[in-house]
Amino acid sequence: MSDREDIEIKKENQTIDEEIKEDEDEDFKDTTKITSLKSLGPFIASKENSRNTVYLSDVPDVCKDKPCMLGVDEAGRGPVLGPMVYGISYCPLDSKKALEDLGCADSKQLTEEKRDVIFNDINTKEYATSCIGWAVEIISPNTISTSMYRRSKCSLNEVSMDSAMGLIQQAIDAGVNIAEVYVDTVGPPEKYQEKLLKRFPNFKITVAKKADSTYPIVSAASICAKVTRDHALKVWKFPEGLVIKDNAFGSGYPGDPVTKRFLAEHIDLVFGFPRLVRFSWSTAENALADKAYDMEFDEPDTEKPKYAGTKLTKFFKGTTKSGEVIREESRFFKQRHLGNVMDF
Repeated sequence: MSDREDIEIKKENQTIDEEIKEDEDEDFKDTTKITSLKSLGPFIASKENSRNTVYLSDVPDVCKDKPCMLGVDEAGRGPVLGPMVYGISYCPLDSKKALEDLGCADSKQLTEEKRDVIFNDINTKEYATSCIGWAVEIISPNTISTSMYRRSKCSLNEVSMDSAMGLIQQAIDAGVNIAEVYVDTVGPPEKYQEKLLKRFPNFKITVAKKADSTYPIVSAASICAKVTRDHALKVWKFPEGLVIKDNAFGSGYPGDPVTKRFLAEHIDLVFGFPRLVRFSWSTAENALADKAYDMEFDEPDTEKPKYAGTKLTKFFKGTTKSGEVIREESRFFKQRHLGNVMDF
């Protein structure tokens, strides 16, 4: 790849990133309040599925004054369909009892019903609302796939880390007094921790595997993320006009038989899958390979046009230790250039 092509790709990606950032800023400024589990579904349903949506809860005053711990986790990293949701939760260092009273534990060990109850309590119980805040980013399937298929590749790990760091930054901008950060890792914990410390050098940062089962504040973040993803799927609107009874497409994981059946039954032979599906997943690619039409695209003409004029190198024979050749040829070039200007 030439330097010029590389510059063009970087400019293109920068433009895309700026457009995404503008969309996120618009969503962030939304005045809709998620005050309970009941208000979560309508909030998500009011958004466009193909765009990322960010929501930051009201920040308790105590979180602005006292040093806080902040946890980060995600939901829906592996499924072939639906959004991936990143979540953060934060509270003062001396408010651990509130997390215990909520029942924050390894969210993977909790039933969907129990997660819903905890999420609702976070937003309605006075002992929780007075000291706990949270935020989520719903990353659309379209964003995930297009990021991974860009000419300058952006891996799922990079999408994940960017989302996590973006949410932490939004908490900082909202006035949260962060002292400690705990993150459930993607990829090697050491490299992720180093990346976070470089971005946020003033925090004590811990990145660990299965952090949601070790640190209650990460578990709270995981619960917020999982409940949000569950409800995003329940209220999913198909811009393609599909009507799926009870949104019966399963969990989205490749091994789910309901998800497999949905993929098999909803292939457009030309355009592939609806936007719910992450088309960059091998599961989706393999399903298309068996049924969809093969598409051929004309390759752009990459042959460089021949230069018809006189090459500038003709006027420079080379260098010498005395420099006389350079001076002589440079003078010749200057005269020729001025002559051309005068002729014109």
